Amino acid sequence: MLDLTNKVALITGASRGIGAATAIRFASLGASLVLNYFNHEREAHSIVEQARAIGARAIAVQADVSRFEDVRMLFDRALEEFGRLDILVANAGIWTEGAIDQLDEKTWQETIDVNLKGIYACCHFAARIFKRHRAGNIITVSSTAGQRGEAFHSHYAASKGGIIALTKSLAAELGSYGITVNCVAPGWVDTDMSAEPLRATGDMEKILSAIPLCRVATADDVAGPILFLASDLARHITGEVINVNGGSVLCG
Repeated sequence: MLDLTNKVALITGASRGIGAATAIRFASLGASLVLNYFNHEREAHSIVEQARAIGARAIAVQADVSRFEDVRMLFDRALEEFGRLDILVANAGIWTEGAIDQLDEKTWQETIDVNLKGIYACCHFAARIFKRHRAGNIITVSSTAGQRGEAFHSHYAASKGGIIALTKSLAAELGSYGITVNCVAPGWVDTDMSAEPLRATGDMEKILSAIPLCRVATADDVAGPILFLASDLARHITGEVINVNGGSVLCG
């Protein structure tokens, strides 16, 4: 039986999409929540209220995960509020487009800073806490782009491929402390970030034609596997990438 009672989870990028769906899943199973957001304060507080309405303790904390000191503050705030931390879901990310010969350094660096440096920073502070207690659960969110590449999104794919390599490295490094580190790699997901191509008829037809299950995932379709990895059912799984893509990328 899935049960997160007495567990404290910190979820980055939790105001919308996958992070928000994960927060509600966790709350329904008894977890206390630290929900990070950057720009979308109203949405973040709405998720907090939904979590509290089903009996969970929850707070929203604004932080820019690309800034190391912001992340330090985020983890300090979690410990101040709840006195412990058991689960990190490192989910925050951005997705922009650019042909490599047009891609400017600023856009490249911003993507790497948010998508990869942000996860490094979260893992850095989570590991400090988890190693002291010789227990903990880190779940990162990558993408199919990090496995096969993605034309016109090379900066995004590079950041997401880096997340997979980081996950595997940390699984080997932290396992002896009782810490599991796993990754979820979604394909297309119906969220605000991917709304534009998913609302374009021609693009949607092309997208669906490449997905054997013939539909785009919902945010909750991704939250379910994250919940599994956070539960005791996955206690002997580490260093793994769970693909949630409807069969669009088939890899071991």
